[in-house]
Amino acid sequence: MTTVVDPRTPVIVGAGQHLQRGEEIAVARHPVELMAEAARGAFADAGIPTPRRVDAVFTVRTVSWRYADPGASLAAALGIEAGRTATSPHGGNMAQRIVSHAALAISRGEADLVLLAGGEASHTRHLADRAKVTPPWPAQPDRAATTPAPLFDDAPMSSEAEIARGIVLPIQVYPMFESAIRARAGRTPAAHDARIAALWARFSAVAAANPWAWDRTARAAAEILGVGRHNRMVGLPYRRLMNSNERVDMAAALVVCSAATAERLGVARDRWVFPVAGTDTHEHWFVSHRWSYDELPAVRIGGARALELARCGIDDVALVELYSCFPSAVQLGAEALGLGTERDLTLTGGLPFAGGPWNNAPMHAIATAVARLRERPDERAFVWANGGYATKHSFGVYSGTPPTGGFLHDAPQERIDALPARTLAGPEDAATLAGAGGGATIEAYTVMHAHDGSPERAIAAVRLRDGRRAWGTSQDVALSHAMCVGEWVGRPATLDADGTLVG
Repeated sequence: MTTVVDPRTPVIVGAGQHLQRGEEIAVARHPVELMAEAARGAFADAGIPTPRRVDAVFTVRTVSWRYADPGASLAAALGIEAGRTATSPHGGNMAQRIVSHAALAISRGEADLVLLAGGEASHTRHLADRAKVTPPWPAQPDRAATTPAPLFDDAPMSSEAEIARGIVLPIQVYPMFESAIRARAGRTPAAHDARIAALWARFSAVAAANPWAWDRTARAAAEILGVGRHNRMVGLPYRRLMNSNERVDMAAALVVCSAATAERLGVARDRWVFPVAGTDTHEHWFVSHRWSYDELPAVRIGGARALELARCGIDDVALVELYSCFPSAVQLGAEALGLGTERDLTLTGGLPFAGGPWNNAPMHAIATAVARLRERPDERAFVWANGGYATKHSFGVYSGTPPTGGFLHDAPQERIDALPARTLAGPEDAATLAGAGGGATIEAYTVMHAHDGSPERAIAAVRLRDGRRAWGTSQDVALSHAMCVGEWVGRPATLDADGTLVG
């Protein structure tokens, strides 16, 4: 007997993914063309022809090429009319967030058929930049040109104080989280490195079985752990294979519609997958103000709320995709959600192996979850998408079985904003306290390495005696080398008045 579904229930009826592996810059397709291929695949996956019109085309913001309106460009490439086009701000959480946005619009009767897409051609762009040529792609708009307003408001990821210290990249911040995780666990650096290499080896094994993964090589933990010319140290303790791989040409697309529209279009019921619940949260915006670097309270609160709305617990979820830009993200997310790291935590193989197409990796995870849930419709999938420095979080629960109450969404941000925050001390004030005996200790750190593999810059978050935080950095080569040996979390710290960490 066919279950009766409320006509306004949002349902994913099509999912498409596309890879471009060619090395010929002159014939390589630009990101919107890759999105168009993924979109055609998504409509074919639904068993329907590409429609003449959709109510909206929402895209995840691209990095490898700029467009005035990527949604309009995508609609034109597909030969369809779009009632509305919009793109997201930057952030690895945005693919999941636009799914929730589309599901809410459909639930409210504001749309019936929506196309979601995202894609990058960063591999080709890297080859072109290295060859010092410009790909024969559409002209990029002037930066001052009028572009559609983003779908959502956003906030800067780095404070003025962090920018002044040159702490502005994920490859600098996530390794510091790793040092805090390791110190709390009481592991030696060698033991902890082996642990995260083993975790990443399991992720690579999943990528090896994923036909849409960029790198389908199953890698042993020893290979991931080994440091060499092809696996240099980037930011201690992360080797290159532990970092997200953004140099990929990948796209994904989803077709989301109301149940009534799915019926009208003749989409077979065994193609329907339901967004059941979603939440959106963020940590205290700037990493300077996080209470600690070994926990993610916004993931704990936001993830639990998504599961509550879906009327299930994390142990009721069979399929899990945790955002995996770096090992610290997976460990922090797993702990916050009540998952052990021994569970299967990826459906795709993760950003270092399946591919990390900048903001759009979670759309590939959702597309993969759709395929898996069609095979196992009574099960649930849980997706955590993350942007910034484990800053912005979007959660989605999916099922092949329709939810009894329709799609539900929440943003429990007030609970997170009420949590304690650290105050950042200015450099001169911090130097006064850090100069006193026992006045400051290192709470997290990393050492950034040059392309030749040599340590070149130390970065440390320092906890002052009065509970405030300060930043210390140093380009002293001797200190950078020294901080690559042993455990430095918990050691006394001395800072100059300009914020330089003194060895």
